[in-house]
Amino acid sequence: MRRFQALSLAAMVSLLPTAAWAQDTAEGALNSGDNAWLLISSALVLLMTMPGLTLFYGGLVRAKNFLAVLVQVGAIAAIASLLWVVCGYTFAFGDVTNGWLGSGNAWMLSNTAGVLHGDLPVSERTFALFQMTFAAITPALMAGAWVDRARFGWVLGFCALWGLIVYAPVAHWLWGGGWLASAMNTKDFAGGIVVHTTAGVSALVAALLIGKRQGFPKTLMLPHSPSLTMAGAALLWVGWFGFNGGSALAADDAAASAIINTHVGASMAALVWLAIERFSVGKPTSVGFATGAIAGLATVTPAAGFIGAGSAMALGAIAALVCYPMIQVVKQRLKIDDSLDVFAVHGMGGITGSLLLAVFMSTSLGGSGYDEGYTMLNQLAAQAVGVFVVAVWSAVASAIIAVVVSLVVPMRVSEDAEREGLDISSHGERAWEFD
Repeated sequence: MRRFQALSLAAMVSLLPTAAWAQDTAEGALNSGDNAWLLISSALVLLMTMPGLTLFYGGLVRAKNFLAVLVQVGAIAAIASLLWVVCGYTFAFGDVTNGWLGSGNAWMLSNTAGVLHGDLPVSERTFALFQMTFAAITPALMAGAWVDRARFGWVLGFCALWGLIVYAPVAHWLWGGGWLASAMNTKDFAGGIVVHTTAGVSALVAALLIGKRQGFPKTLMLPHSPSLTMAGAALLWVGWFGFNGGSALAADDAAASAIINTHVGASMAALVWLAIERFSVGKPTSVGFATGAIAGLATVTPAAGFIGAGSAMALGAIAALVCYPMIQVVKQRLKIDDSLDVFAVHGMGGITGSLLLAVFMSTSLGGSGYDEGYTMLNQLAAQAVGVFVVAVWSAVASAIIAVVVSLVVPMRVSEDAEREGLDISSHGERAWEFD
């Protein structure tokens, strides 16, 4: 009898996971696995911002401006997160009305408790959290364009408005059911247009408006700590698994494929960048490796869920071949002081990947294939329209925002404050105290 009871109990226990799984994956029910993956991905994307981006940018500036970069990136992420909860989320992912801006049905994340996000088996609040981390890192990327000379108050004012006027509408156009996705069929898996094109183009405009650093381009302004830059790049690389893998919105094979593509794209770009440095300047550098990896990550992002691993490697190589010379074009030919190469790396990387997505998503190249009625040329046209519209919107809106905010708070610090360094002049601290 005891043996029979034991066997019966074992049989019941063995059925529990099956029953739980059936309940978990029932239509219209929360899938705890997918929901958990999105929560983890949110943490990984926040890792990209703090501490990843802070260390990556902080190591690239001179020592007297290290803390200022950390404070700027952190404060930008903080204010963007608050505004996302208040109104940014509903602007981007509120109910679709005219396709240009989401409706106001989710102010302060109202009407999101205990409901799923659309047809996905994840909670609305989990999805809002995941998207909040994107809204936080995107304006923070722009900080690299104005390091060493931007006034802290202007930075916060500009980025706060930028997140609502530039980022949220573009996110709606492409990810929230807006007109670029629904009418034009423009695709962006994880942010080549929404994140990197907007931030890259806007950063270039901001760099033009704020002007050059004292001594640029004649004075050599070397990174004060390549080791910190390498550490930051490593954190960005790891966090990018959540950035792209989480954008599959499920813990499935598509997420695994996106992560593999992310990794091999970054690996190829970093190695090709080192090879270019070896032949152009004589030595492969740590900063070159880090920069190449980030260029590869930005370039593969819009295509990560639509292409095969071989195409991801090709995109990584192309990223290095495009972004490396673009740094020289912006700084040496155009004489624009985009200090940490936000446009050349993020902007050009995102644009390149967004356009080439149309080529590499072909099934003959291992991609997911085109939508019914679309060919490579149709999709390339759709991608070009999306990139062009978003680039123009980002440039015009950013210029207006920058000028308007400067009427209240000047864009840049005084010449004396710039010479002293922003750590002391803006924040009253030094990053490093040596006896």
